[in-house]
Amino acid sequence: MKNILNKLVLLAAIMSFCSTFAQNRAPIPEVEALLKKMTLEEKIGQLNLLTPGGGVATGSVVSKNVEEKIKAGNVGGLFGVAGPDKIRKAQEIAVKKTRLGIPLLIGSDIIHGYKTTFPIPLGLSSSWDMELIEKTAQIAAQEATADGINWNFSPMVDIARDPRWGRIAEGAGEDPYLGSAIAKAMVTGYQQKDLTEENTMIATVKHFALYGAAEGGRDYNTTDMSRTKMFNEYLPPYKAAIDAGAESVMSSFNDVDGVPASGNKWLLTDLLRERWGFDGFVVSDYTSVNEMIAHGMGDLQAVSTLSINAGLDMDMVGEGFLTTLKKSLDEGKVSEETITTACRRILEAKYKLGLFDDPYKYSDSKRPKRDILTAANKKVAREAACKSFVLLKNENNILPLAKNAKIALVGPLADNKNNMLGTWAPTGDPQLSTPILEGLKNVAPNAQITYSKGANISNDTAYAKKINVFGPRIEISKETPEALLEEALTNAKNADVIVAVVGEASEMSGESSSRTDISIPDSQKKLINKLVETGKPVVLVLMSGRPLVITDELNLPVSILQIWHPGIEAGNAVADVLFGDYNPSGKLTASWPQNVGQIPVYHSMKTTGRPAPSTAFLKFKSQYLDAPNAPALAFGYGLSYTTFEYKNLQLNTANIEQGDDLTVTVDVTNTGDYDGEEVVQLYLHDLVRSLTPPMRTLKGFHKVFLKKGETKNVTLTLKADDLKFYNGSLEFIAEPGEFEVFVGGNSNASLKETFTLN
Repeated sequence: MKNILNKLVLLAAIMSFCSTFAQNRAPIPEVEALLKKMTLEEKIGQLNLLTPGGGVATGSVVSKNVEEKIKAGNVGGLFGVAGPDKIRKAQEIAVKKTRLGIPLLIGSDIIHGYKTTFPIPLGLSSSWDMELIEKTAQIAAQEATADGINWNFSPMVDIARDPRWGRIAEGAGEDPYLGSAIAKAMVTGYQQKDLTEENTMIATVKHFALYGAAEGGRDYNTTDMSRTKMFNEYLPPYKAAIDAGAESVMSSFNDVDGVPASGNKWLLTDLLRERWGFDGFVVSDYTSVNEMIAHGMGDLQAVSTLSINAGLDMDMVGEGFLTTLKKSLDEGKVSEETITTACRRILEAKYKLGLFDDPYKYSDSKRPKRDILTAANKKVAREAACKSFVLLKNENNILPLAKNAKIALVGPLADNKNNMLGTWAPTGDPQLSTPILEGLKNVAPNAQITYSKGANISNDTAYAKKINVFGPRIEISKETPEALLEEALTNAKNADVIVAVVGEASEMSGESSSRTDISIPDSQKKLINKLVETGKPVVLVLMSGRPLVITDELNLPVSILQIWHPGIEAGNAVADVLFGDYNPSGKLTASWPQNVGQIPVYHSMKTTGRPAPSTAFLKFKSQYLDAPNAPALAFGYGLSYTTFEYKNLQLNTANIEQGDDLTVTVDVTNTGDYDGEEVVQLYLHDLVRSLTPPMRTLKGFHKVFLKKGETKNVTLTLKADDLKFYNGSLEFIAEPGEFEVFVGGNSNASLKETFTLN
């Protein structure tokens, strides 16, 4: 009997060891050797992520006595610190003044560029250019690592269909297919092929999971949805990032199935590790472990226990792991194996970065001057900004403007550096950005430009105070609103055209910047209406971090160029597009609602059992009394200075077998007077299936350049997996039946063919 028991114990130990190295991951001998030397306290110390302050934080907590905690072996990583000299000093403390000399991870939020700031992610997504997006991430990694940072809290891949939620600015919009492609591009850009290289860094896919579905569009709020909706509509971009090799995952603030993400075992272990095979490490968001107390999950010891048992490896700022895990171990609430496993994952990340070979590899004082804010990097930033802009309306084809035009440049964002970078650009310097006025003068020195502010972004001082947390974003003039307006109208009298730069300040969107009214502020609406009354052609250059409600402005005789928050090269890029040096090619990646009451509205909605007619109102159908069902501006929408025509949509077969791909071809012709780029989009509709199907879902796209008059035959491939969905048992399957394929320039594409899956 004793021998049998011994064998069972040995078998259990072997199984436990094997499970540790599941997901095809072999043990790293150097890490295993180090783990054997570590005390329990040293292992717990590796699970602690602190910030010494000085940078932009996402909470009110700043770590105390950081240097002493490093010396005590109580810190696994730092964030909010940068610069080769500072990083070297921190690493020297960790390496030379601790018993085992374990180097630190150095993290940072590098969301859309480091010092060379690119357009906000929602803007970048509007380029539909994966090669360009990967390049921006690669440049961000080049610059950040030159400044000592080896771990990035990006990309944010949350699907967002509620533009009231300010953090829609940080993601790729509403669609899981496009979001997945962008997630892959960004992870590849940050990590490249070798994390031991000095210019690559660990990517962190966030926020896991469903953060973009916060109820009411209110940040940090609860989420609730079915598993099938999760798997089909919200989880794909996270999985794409994991499949692309992301080494780190950040848990989200919200709950999932009633359990906060940071303590959700189904999410962090069952799904992420066992189903998806993730073998990196999971870090909490800023104090999200501690915040589980307010969620109602218990005291600090209870929520820390819940989190580490769920599969969370590193506690950001809260120090709950550091202060409670030993007690929980003594009380039998946490096993030492669980703590060791979490520590192993942190050490493996450091090993993959090459920090054990050279803890100071990110402390080369020569690199910042060589690699940061280079002319080549700024060139990419300018290109990215140009490609992110979306032409929403071109009244009487007033655009592009002549370079010798008399221009009345108006608006509170027209000569304003503080708002060019956009939200979550804490590592950028807004004073290095090019404002719109300067850009117009750079690109068109012969233009006659007069400038006037015309209005404040908002006249509400209490509102401005909320926006100005990180510096002056809304500056209310000492002049009266009436005086500002009069000056603008005076300047407009002698102009050929009025260019009004209006919209949101950078911190009117982003984290903790939810809005119930997402229209242009009243102060600027009044300005726009008065400018239209002059009878002069008016171009609205619209700046925002989210889709806005602009139904009123769309009904005015104005042109509208949506520029998001364009980054460091803002003014130059805007001028490139306004004067026609670049023909706008951006397409919306989130639908723009008719009004706030219509939210959520997105292209892949379902028809319901009582679908509304396309136009007229019909009682007892699924529609509104006071507005259409369709958004004001559809997903995928975007104009050009030229026009495109689609013809000859063809499928290579009308019948395919399970597992087969389908080839789709279409002729696209540039029928206008300018060379330009078009994003050819493919949408799929599964007519009959076991779960109610969306009206249409994006399943392919290709950006093509066409000279005026040129026709190209564009090929798109529907992969076998593109026909699949997660059924009620969460099996990824394709069901036999008939499908419709739509191809065109936006989600309302009408060119259609059908095929059958056998």
